[in-house]
Amino acid sequence: MKVEEKVALCAIKNDSESHIVLDQSICKLCKTRLCLRACPAQLYTQSESGEISLDHSDCLECGTCLVICPNGAVSWRYPNAGFGIYYRLG
Repeated sequence: MKVEEKVALCAIKNDSESHIVLDQSICKLCKTRLCLRACPAQLYTQSESGEISLDHSDCLECGTCLVICPNGAVSWRYPNAGFGIYYRLG
């Protein structure tokens, strides 16, 4: 079974409050934009103006964005109790 097929079997209960916060003043200075390529859920996008945004609703809670950001622009925590991803397969 492929990873994509396993993730499709997971359930996500979304909170209106994001558990990931970006410091846009730091993001603007970033040259590598590693978050755009490293996030396995592809949550990060870049607008035509160059601003980085994210949609936390499909987050896999892996913490890749926190680790991969070379400038510390990402503030990441687990979602509030009762929200987030529920893995059905390991």
